Amino acid sequence: MTRNDDTTSSLDAFAQNKLAQLEARNQRRRLVESSRAGAMSMHVDGGPELISFTDNDYLGLSTHPDVIAAARDAATEFGAGAGASRLVTGNHPLYSKLEQTIARIKGTEDAVVYGSGYLANVGIIPTIIGQNDLIIADELIHTSIHGGVQLSKATVRFCRHNDVAHVRDILETERANFGRALIVVDGVYSMDGDIAPLKELGELAKAFDAWLMNDDAHALGTIGDGRGSLHATGAHGLVPLQMGTLSKAAGAYGGYLAASRAVCDLMRTRSRSFIYTTGLPPAAVGAALKALELTEADAELVARPTKLAQHFANELGLAKPVTPIVPIVIGSETDALKASSDLADLGFKVIAFRPPTVPEGTSRLRFCFSASHRDHDVERLIAACKKLGLGNMS
Repeated sequence: MTRNDDTTSSLDAFAQNKLAQLEARNQRRRLVESSRAGAMSMHVDGGPELISFTDNDYLGLSTHPDVIAAARDAATEFGAGAGASRLVTGNHPLYSKLEQTIARIKGTEDAVVYGSGYLANVGIIPTIIGQNDLIIADELIHTSIHGGVQLSKATVRFCRHNDVAHVRDILETERANFGRALIVVDGVYSMDGDIAPLKELGELAKAFDAWLMNDDAHALGTIGDGRGSLHATGAHGLVPLQMGTLSKAAGAYGGYLAASRAVCDLMRTRSRSFIYTTGLPPAAVGAALKALELTEADAELVARPTKLAQHFANELGLAKPVTPIVPIVIGSETDALKASSDLADLGFKVIAFRPPTVPEGTSRLRFCFSASHRDHDVERLIAACKKLGLGNMS
């Protein structure tokens, strides 16, 4: 056996050992081939039709014929790929239209589009915060925000979830010891569906010369008349950094930062995950443009997912949701996986979320409602959950 073989063998042994540990905790993940269609219909690994209540396609726009046509037209006119990073030759003409549209929706001077929401979070934070600075982050922030926080090398303090008083305590105790300070939260928390108290946090940030950043991945197109969490909470003028994605309610792909013109120009100049990433395919940008146009034009479309979520929750005796997300916490990984499998047997795709995505002991089913869900499918889901004893029905 050569030295190279020894190295390969040790690598495989390491990987297999880690996988075995994850398997023992029911935390190993596997890809399944999913074929999606309209009305949240899908087939998994060539199996029978399932109705997905686990998708982030809150408005059903990823399969909307007008969005698909816009993607096709953009690819025909500008090509299948961008060809290079945006600062080289990949900044095709659709980008400026998309950034202007995002800025208008979010109520900012400008916006800058990234390759994904993950790339946005790992790029924005290290560009404005460094090792002599302070970050206060909600304990339930998305993993991609953790990535940006770690890259910044700043001092990090985690606050209790949505606890404004705890944020105040940290600022009063530690703000004077650092140069810049950033408070970072999710606008809508994807595993619980609750909304950050942006107005109260924004007022705190202003009082202590800190900057507030929210991740609106699950808020654009779903709350605040489709404009997101700032507009839903009345935090106008208090959130200078509004980050989000184009891959959920917008039905396409990409991430963005909506901010002042100066901040967006800084990102284009210094944010590594913007500079060193090939531009989005024109089809993705064209699709996002059309999706945002439909979102702005149809208030009923935007309101429907949350209305469906509230009906579902009411029928199962759950707390009234304020977004299209309804979690049912099961507890153990094994029980959550079984509940997901049982729902699949009844015709529904609902993913079991397990650690490290959620805290230990809180594995859950997360139900996401879409404007494209048919009423009779929602009623069938309610009946299925009652049959399986899911919810708080007496």
